[in-house]
Amino acid sequence: MFCAAVDWGTSSFRLWLLDRAGMVVAERRSDEGMQHCHRVGFAPVLEAHLAAAGAPTGLPVMICGMAGARQGWQEAGYLDLPARLDTLPEQAIRIAGAAREVFILPGLAQRRAEAPDVIRGEETQLLGVLDASDDTRLFCLPGTHSKWVAVEQGAVTRFATFMTGELFALLSRHSILAHAMPQDMEVREDAPRFLEGVEDGASAPEAATRRLFGLRASQLLGFSDRGDGAAYLSGLLIGVEIAGARAFDGGEKALTLLAGGPLARLYERALTVHGYTVATRDAGEATRRGLHQAALRRWPHCAPVEAAS
Repeated sequence: MFCAAVDWGTSSFRLWLLDRAGMVVAERRSDEGMQHCHRVGFAPVLEAHLAAAGAPTGLPVMICGMAGARQGWQEAGYLDLPARLDTLPEQAIRIAGAAREVFILPGLAQRRAEAPDVIRGEETQLLGVLDASDDTRLFCLPGTHSKWVAVEQGAVTRFATFMTGELFALLSRHSILAHAMPQDMEVREDAPRFLEGVEDGASAPEAATRRLFGLRASQLLGFSDRGDGAAYLSGLLIGVEIAGARAFDGGEKALTLLAGGPLARLYERALTVHGYTVATRDAGEATRRGLHQAALRRWPHCAPVEAAS
């Protein structure tokens, strides 16, 4: 084995044991994210998963995500824009006192008073899908906090964050709109109410808060069904995101979407409807590949570590 790669989020944990070629030897997943580790500690969680996956003593670990946040295991800080992605590994911080070599990759910061923004975790996905020959490219990374990122010749030059996923969770579970939709209902990308919501949000984002209340009122007055509520809300918020991204994309309509599963299908449809040419790459695979690239750069001459017999 060459290294362990860890994507450590706010509420999730994912670990891969990789060989030098980046092939997965073993994998672990759990909900032991940063919030959980505030109570039990980061090192015990990591070592428990390494042991369960069969990692040998001394196997180095490369981490990205919220373990490097100010509230995480140890703050990994931010690289200022423009930031070359291939410099991320050399800026990784080492965890003092860990039982093995453990490094956490830094995030990225856009230090502009008119558009302050930060990224933590998505930079590793970008590292996993870019190479030295890439010129200017536009990326969309949907999720709890969706990111739109411009990369020029291997360097991130600007980005913008949209709280689309978090707003959907808050509104659908903790607002009056919780009564307007079944919980945990999967939204289909071809649902008419989803597409209607996308159009409403993208064409008139200034009316979004009025349309949010209208979603509930429409059901109370018999104009729509509760079963369509999640589809419309999802479409509306994604449409508002697309409207906001128009000021960011610089007229570029070819983009790479880093996502997976139902979320990828929703964004593919919404973006295509609004004129984007979309190439989709799996976000989880991009993270794993980015961590592997970071490990190769951090430990270029490291020999494989054999498990004890």
